[in-house]
Amino acid sequence: MIYGYARASTNEDKQDINRQIRELKDAGAQDIRFEYEHGDSSVKPQLSLLLETVKEGDTIFTLEVSRLARSTKKLCEIIDAVKQKKICLDIIGSITVDCRSGSLDPMTNAFIMMSGVFAELELNIIRERVKSGMANAKAKGSPIGRPRTTKDDIPVIFYKHYPAYKNGSLNITDLSRLCERSRKTIYKYLSLLEQ
Repeated sequence: MIYGYARASTNEDKQDINRQIRELKDAGAQDIRFEYEHGDSSVKPQLSLLLETVKEGDTIFTLEVSRLARSTKKLCEIIDAVKQKKICLDIIGSITVDCRSGSLDPMTNAFIMMSGVFAELELNIIRERVKSGMANAKAKGSPIGRPRTTKDDIPVIFYKHYPAYKNGSLNITDLSRLCERSRKTIYKYLSLLEQ
């Protein structure tokens, strides 16, 4: 079985994951798992589930090392799982980590670890740029962070379903699903209305 794994840092409203999915399909992936998680997130539920699902001899395609992990420690854990499962991890157009024999040759191991180091370095550079940009904005007196949500930001669909929530025929989960917003966002709307 050939699986594909795609990841983007932010949700579908901000970052399009379809390019990754299309390229994985074009490469021959039969079952594609994807998620929206930050690169250095310690838990990537879909990746964890995929590593549990694969069977000996299977292959996982992904497009870049940074899709899997942005830390060498996490990458080492993934490579260990690949070895234990005796599967093949193919970073398309870059490197194939073939552990179907149960081992990994030293050159491939070194190359994948170097790729991990560069992914981690890239993340650290991005963080430094963000800190510098925020400090610069703060020095200029610009507001930092997300704009505050106000009652004017609450969508019409929320108001449509709000009475059903108030009379108890909808719970938070249902309201969240109907409004296509996270529970956290729904709680924020409720707190604004009930102040």
